Amino acid sequence: MRHLAKLTRSRVLVALAISLNCTFLSQDSSAQTAGWLTPSHDAQHTGVSSVAAQPLSTIHWHVPVDLNPPSGEIFIHYGSPLVTAANTVIVPVKTGTNSFRVEAHDGATGTLIWSQETGYQAPGAGFIPGLGVTLFGDQLFVPDNAGRVLVRRSPDSATGTSAHLYFYGLTNYQANPQVYQQNVQINTPLTTDANGNIFFGFLVLGSTPIGLQSGLARIAPDGRGTWVSAAAISGDPAITKVAMSSAPALSNDSSRLYVAVDSRDFGYGYLAVLNSTTLRVLNRARLTDPSSGLDAALSDSSSATLTVGPDGDVYFGVLENPFPNHNDRGWLLHFNRDLSIQKIPGSFGWDDTASIVAASLVASYQGTSKYLVLTKYNNYAGISTGDGHNRIAILDPNASANDPVIPTTQVMKTVISKLGVTPDPNFPNFPGAVREWCINTAAVDPFTKSVIVNSEDGKLYRWDLTSNKLSEVITLSGGIGEAYTPTVIGSDGTVYGINDAVLSAIGK
Repeated sequence: MRHLAKLTRSRVLVALAISLNCTFLSQDSSAQTAGWLTPSHDAQHTGVSSVAAQPLSTIHWHVPVDLNPPSGEIFIHYGSPLVTAANTVIVPVKTGTNSFRVEAHDGATGTLIWSQETGYQAPGAGFIPGLGVTLFGDQLFVPDNAGRVLVRRSPDSATGTSAHLYFYGLTNYQANPQVYQQNVQINTPLTTDANGNIFFGFLVLGSTPIGLQSGLARIAPDGRGTWVSAAAISGDPAITKVAMSSAPALSNDSSRLYVAVDSRDFGYGYLAVLNSTTLRVLNRARLTDPSSGLDAALSDSSSATLTVGPDGDVYFGVLENPFPNHNDRGWLLHFNRDLSIQKIPGSFGWDDTASIVAASLVASYQGTSKYLVLTKYNNYAGISTGDGHNRIAILDPNASANDPVIPTTQVMKTVISKLGVTPDPNFPNFPGAVREWCINTAAVDPFTKSVIVNSEDGKLYRWDLTSNKLSEVITLSGGIGEAYTPTVIGSDGTVYGINDAVLSAIGK
């Protein structure tokens, strides 16, 4: 998205979710590995596709993701599209000021298969949070109102059935539906693990009969729900919620769950690792600015989500403190798997979910790391010393160099980077200023050794990692400033990008 400077009980409750479809996860998800089943592709949020992306030659179809987008810059996070193994594209759509639905489209033709309303309402934030859906087996899970999860069976079919899940119990909901509808909101995308457990953050805006507090929820395959408060996760009574729009992440074996919690908008926070079955806290780390040593800031306008690397290391983007002494770039904080060691940070973290790039994909790489990290590397014109030379970069998580903004701080060494190509007319007094790279998560295509990236110039690019060149480009719109957007590769290799509130399907 555009840079931020443009915007001014310690207990676990267990409840059985009694519904007609409470035992809803009976199918192994392994058959759907070719799909893009959750935001940033998988429960580790790596952004790595399981199929090769088609050439960026033709826009086959497009569909709006907002039925009434604002004029001018778009400060809205649109939910990530998903793609089933059968090539059905699941599209979250904003239908009004704060209303949403989910649509299913045929991936080949764009034909609408079905549409379903949800009562989900985005929590208040400077950049409106999106609707974060997820797939597991033959089930689609959709955030709904009252902290409920809407489950739609057979998402490839026009006649799929649906039911609701309640992490605090159906009986409790039925006793006073209005209280829960008014006071409980899901505030992160949903994440599912390899066994079909669902995890998400939720807000509690007022009192409930069972004493709910804002925190983290888990719903098991048998419909049984558990929750733990954000204060209990952090061990700090001033912590009030799971970080806005930041989906929980899972270790590669699904045994550990990672979540960020914070105190308020622009407040301080913690990263925590929990037992993914019991929600018992295993460790926590206070999030600090690696340059100043002060508490890092977490903004409700960010959609940065945790990424777990192949070695179990954990990455999470935060804002700097003091702000904006790092040019509004924030930092990509980096921890080992149990959060006991804070490792080399990345030099850009604000509103960015890191993608994982196998080191073998980058022809010029001579280091020893088995994987590298891809992030935005914008340097916003007019913010402190920012010059508008906005880049994307692939970084070595185990090698350090002087930070380009604060040289006394060591950050991940840049392996290769790519400057944006379109001059930014909004900054005529900044020589070389270019339009921003407009990605939250970049889609990594290991089969063609390339990355698919979106730009605020209205174009979608393929970054060839063997030549370090932008080898393909296609125009999606005239270009517009907007909240950073996800990029997706579908089960048949079709590429999906959002620009100017429209989802386009691109391929050969």
